[in-house]
Amino acid sequence: MEKLARVIALYLPQFHPVPENDEWWGKGFTEWTNTARAKPMFRGHYQPHVPADLGFYDLRMPETRAAQAEMAKKYGIEAFCYYHYWFGGRRLLERPFNEVMESGEPDFPFCLCWANQTWTGIWHGCPDRILIEQTYPGEQDHKAHFDFLLRAFTDRRYMTIDGKPVFIFLKPWDIPDINRLTDLWRKMALNNGLKGLYFIGTQHPDDSNCDDHGLDAFVLPQPVVWDMISKKDLKNRAARKFRKLAGKPLIFRYDKVFLRMLENKELRNAESYPCLIPNWDNTPRSGKNGVVLHGSTPELFRMQVKEALKKIGHMSGDHRIIFVKSWNEWAEGNHLEPDMKYGLSYLEVIKEEVAKY
Repeated sequence: MEKLARVIALYLPQFHPVPENDEWWGKGFTEWTNTARAKPMFRGHYQPHVPADLGFYDLRMPETRAAQAEMAKKYGIEAFCYYHYWFGGRRLLERPFNEVMESGEPDFPFCLCWANQTWTGIWHGCPDRILIEQTYPGEQDHKAHFDFLLRAFTDRRYMTIDGKPVFIFLKPWDIPDINRLTDLWRKMALNNGLKGLYFIGTQHPDDSNCDDHGLDAFVLPQPVVWDMISKKDLKNRAARKFRKLAGKPLIFRYDKVFLRMLENKELRNAESYPCLIPNWDNTPRSGKNGVVLHGSTPELFRMQVKEALKKIGHMSGDHRIIFVKSWNEWAEGNHLEPDMKYGLSYLEVIKEEVAKY
C-alpha cells in the first residue's frame, strides 16, 4: 500500500476529569458534558452528536487510547497531534499523554501542538472570564519547556520531517520575540543530538512570511469562517438572515465554504500545509454564540480531501502532509471518530482517497 499523503489528526485530551474543570464547570466535567446535552437550535440542525464505535470514553483508560490508535491506523491516519498545554511550567490535561509516554503505548506516531492561548469562559458565554492566563515568563521558562519536551522529541514514535521532530505553535504571533524561542530550541535540540526541530505555526490571516516567526511552515487548522470569509460575504442576504434570527448561531452552508477553507495564503520561504475540516458545530459549547458549518456529509468531505491532495502534489517525501481538525473535538461537532449518524464514513473517505493499493 502506498500513501499519497501523511495525514495528521489533531487530538484533544479533554475526556477525563481534572480538578481545574471540576472547579470551573462542576464536578466531573469533561468534553462529553457539553456534547451530551446539546440540542438542535434550528430546523435540520444535526445535534447531538452521539459517539458510536468508541462510545463515551475516558482517556485515563489505556484500552481507549489503544482502540483510537488502532482505528486511526486502519483508516490511513499516520499520527495524532496531541494538544499540549504549558502555562509558565504548569500543565493541564496532561494525564493521557503522560501515560502514552510512560507506557510506550499505543505504538502509534505522534507529535505535539502547544495550544498557547488563555483559557476563558467563552464556552459558556463568558469570554471575559479568565480561567488560566497564557504567559511567557522568558528564557528560563523556554529552557524548562524544552527540557520537558525533550523526552517526547527523542521517543521513537515522535513524528519527524527530514529527521527533525515536528512541533506546532497554535498562536505563534502571540509569543513575544518568537524568533529567540525558535533559535534557542533549535540550538538546544542540536546540543541534545537531534537534527534540529521543524516548527509549524497556524496561519494568522495577516501572516505571510515564516521568517517573521522563525517557522518552517504554516497550516490553518481552525475553521474560523468569520476570519476566512470576507466582510462582504458576511453582509450578504443569507448571512444577515441567519444572524438576525433570535437565539440562533451563525450558520454557513458547508457546501459553500468547505473548499475555501483550504485556501492558505502564498507564503515566502515556507511550505503551507492544507487542513481538512470534516465538520464543525460548536453550539454544544457556545450555544447561540456558536458557528455551524451546516450540511457536512462524507461525500462533500471527499471533495475536500481530493482538493487537499492536489495542493500537496508538488511536494515530496516527508513533506506530503495533510492535517485534519480534528480527531475528537466532539463539543465542537468536529471529529473523525464515528458517530451514530455517519459511522465510519468520514474515515473511510480518507482511507479510500489517501491510500493506493
